[in-house]
Amino acid sequence: MSDVLQEMGATFLGSRLKRLGERMQAGAAKVAQDAGLPVQPAHMPLLAALDGQALTVGQLVQAVGVSQPGITRGIGQLADLGLVASRPGEDGRQREISLTPEGAAVLARAKLHMWPRVEEAVKALFGGQPEGFLAQIAAIEAALAQTPIDVLAARSSPQTLSIHEFSDALARDFHDINAEWIQDMFQLEAADREVLENPRAKIVDPGGAILFVEARGLGIVGACALQKTGARSFELTKMGVRASARGLKAGEFLLKAVIARAQELGAEPLYLLSNAKCAAAIHLYEKLGFAHDAGIMAQYGARYARCDVAMRYGAA
Repeated sequence: MSDVLQEMGATFLGSRLKRLGERMQAGAAKVAQDAGLPVQPAHMPLLAALDGQALTVGQLVQAVGVSQPGITRGIGQLADLGLVASRPGEDGRQREISLTPEGAAVLARAKLHMWPRVEEAVKALFGGQPEGFLAQIAAIEAALAQTPIDVLAARSSPQTLSIHEFSDALARDFHDINAEWIQDMFQLEAADREVLENPRAKIVDPGGAILFVEARGLGIVGACALQKTGARSFELTKMGVRASARGLKAGEFLLKAVIARAQELGAEPLYLLSNAKCAAAIHLYEKLGFAHDAGIMAQYGARYARCDVAMRYGAA
């Protein structure tokens, strides 16, 4: 099996660090058990924070950097073991947590028998020099304290969709993407097969174009063709987006690119033939400047048996 967290790199860094922490804590738990300690590695930061002083839950949250529910849960577990106790603070409003004599004894054993062994084991993982990694962690923690991941993500604008020109390597994608939606809603007609099975000969070589949209992480998810049907006339045809990618606005991104290419080619008219069942696609065409046109229907509509919608770009 492949390692998903490793393959996803920076995207899954939080999950990967959590996995790393769980693996290290599992080993540290065995070291604690061998040392006769009744606590888990997750309790150690609390014991260390309470070494020689009493702290409120809020102060422990700041000292350890864990959420208040996590601190409260950990303190409750230590209290059940008889290792910590609470008493009213000086102002009487907050309770202070401190080690019991038993807790202080456990901490002393941890310092003597567990912590040095874990420290040496970690150094061994880094070839004796963990300082660089620890400095990186400190820098990341400081950066996150200033700007959380969700804020950074909101500021970013990665290129998630991109346009690709036709190549023979993409001919199968052109066929499959269009065959998927046509067979889902209609039946493949002879005119469909002729184009889908020979895209270079029927579309590209006669002066048309085929563009593809790639979604980052998903691959090629959509295709659309401009088929030259006259000296300057072009039909926008065979536009489809894989069902798995619908809702990502890949179709709109692709359609804008195809319209721009048609304008570069001097298309006049630029038209399309469709069916009323394709309501979502027709709405998109209308949104980007196509209008229903009886003249286009009369001149080109007989090409497909399923055609009952004809549209022209930029029509009044």
